[in-house]
Amino acid sequence: MDMPLRETFKTVVQMIKGNPNGRPRAELIPERVYLSALKRDAASKPAVTWFGHSAAMLQLDGKTLLLDPMFGRAPSPFPIIGGKRYSKQLPIELDQLSAIDAVILSHDHYDHLDYGSILKLKDKVKRFIVPLGVGPHLERWGIAPSRIEEHDWWDELEYEGLRLACTPARHFSGRSVTDRNATLWCSWVIQGREAKVFFSGDSGYGPHFKEIGSKYGPFDLTLMECGQYDERWAAIHMMPEETVQAHLDVRGKVMVPIHWGAFTLALHDWNDPVERVVAAAKRLNAAVSTPRIGEAVPIGGTSYPTTAWWRKQEMLRGQS
Repeated sequence: MDMPLRETFKTVVQMIKGNPNGRPRAELIPERVYLSALKRDAASKPAVTWFGHSAAMLQLDGKTLLLDPMFGRAPSPFPIIGGKRYSKQLPIELDQLSAIDAVILSHDHYDHLDYGSILKLKDKVKRFIVPLGVGPHLERWGIAPSRIEEHDWWDELEYEGLRLACTPARHFSGRSVTDRNATLWCSWVIQGREAKVFFSGDSGYGPHFKEIGSKYGPFDLTLMECGQYDERWAAIHMMPEETVQAHLDVRGKVMVPIHWGAFTLALHDWNDPVERVVAAAKRLNAAVSTPRIGEAVPIGGTSYPTTAWWRKQEMLRGQS
């Protein structure tokens, strides 16, 4: 966060120049999520569907939760920063969704809290569960305070039969040059009758993962940040090998790597996160699921997606 001025300038120049492998040359085509897949009840098996970057839908105990639902075209108010989404088509049309039991947010950065997405979703959502200070953003966008609840680290709550805990992360916040760290950032523990899930939000690696694992683990599934990293800002975004270690620290059984596959916000190759995570998981004997964007991952079973679909995408690169 506090790089010397010379290093900051060098980074800006590198970001403007870009990496020719920083995004797929061929458009990513996500799996389509159909209305039938959204109709689940309390008897349905729990599942999570990744929408790219950190956006996901968790279906647990008959409840539907959206995690950091960023469905916008660009992760910034200025599309030149961060570029456009790798896919023109979303896995799901937001008007397909009916009632959403809760939206759970990890922090207020543009690639996690998206104004346009919230406007489309706000009348469908029963409750917004957010870290401290994020509520006023939602209130300005027309959401009644009675539908928003804010939480500090280590707060525990119950909502619609689910048990949640707001847990630490190592990151920062802010949506302009004047509000740095004015709001809190966090990770989340989400527990139902049949499964327990950990959502990392954005975080650098640190001892908080072991603390969370000791207090709340084990987890049937973890959604772990993996992408937009660099050694120069490793304190706020994990390197892929650290992502796997963090999964083991929280005592996760199966991990889905997130925070990649949609936008370019760093200098690494677009598919570097998943390649390195898969390699590290093999070395550390950790279970990793690699769903396509829009593909559901069953929670608690013995079978889950492991196809290296991004390598087929690179074959398209050679043909383009």
